[in-house]
Amino acid sequence: MLIKEFRIVLPLSVEEYQVGQLYAVAEASKNETGGGEGVEVLANEPYEKDGEKGQYTHKIYHLQSKVPGIIRRFAPKDSLEVHEEAWNAYPYCRTILTNAYMKDNFMIKIETWHKPDMGDQENVHGLDQSSWEATEIVDIDIADRSCISAKDYKPEHDPAIFKSEKTGRGPLGPDWKKELVNNPNCPHMCAYKLVTVKFKWLGLQGKIENMIQKVEKRLFTHFHRQLFCWIDKWIDLSMDDIRRMEEETKNELDEMRKNDEIKGMAAED
Repeated sequence: MLIKEFRIVLPLSVEEYQVGQLYAVAEASKNETGGGEGVEVLANEPYEKDGEKGQYTHKIYHLQSKVPGIIRRFAPKDSLEVHEEAWNAYPYCRTILTNAYMKDNFMIKIETWHKPDMGDQENVHGLDQSSWEATEIVDIDIADRSCISAKDYKPEHDPAIFKSEKTGRGPLGPDWKKELVNNPNCPHMCAYKLVTVKFKWLGLQGKIENMIQKVEKRLFTHFHRQLFCWIDKWIDLSMDDIRRMEEETKNELDEMRKNDEIKGMAAED
């Protein structure tokens, strides 16, 4: 089992991020769906359990071309589906990904706290001392182009050159985090994403767990660069707007999987 905590600082308030995240999830899902692959939404509904309230979602990711070759080589084609269940009790969210073929031998758990700080809190997830000492901290700078591969890079999703017409935020220069702290007119927050990966397969466990964590970093980086650069599209939306959009997106995804060509980020082998 391999645990990492990714910290993503953003020039947004915690309240703004709630809407922006949901908008970006819907848009990113459409960008990754087509040719029988992509996202299928099975459930999106309120939940309440043990005093926790929020929104529950259940999705299937049809991954075929998005899975690294080392996994495609030994996994049956019909096993390349991942079920994602998420409990969004914002500002805390918990997501668990599983696979029917791997059963108890595979699990990715992503626990996220969204805090109004600059990513300087230690152990926000309250791990025991030994687990915390074994956790690697990974800071993601959304304005650092060197974190993006050439094939993933799109100038329209580059916070280092994007400027929001509605909020005036951006472009994010080399010292944007320091400038953010000294700017009372611009909010800031950090998404603390604790990612626990379990992949039990003799001879491959360490290699695959490290590969999955690398994929998660790639996804978090790409996603949050998009989220910020889409701010003018979502900053005026309400949660009611988002829920309507999610329902429309569910139907669009079903059609796109059937009728569109394969698109989105292919696997990095």
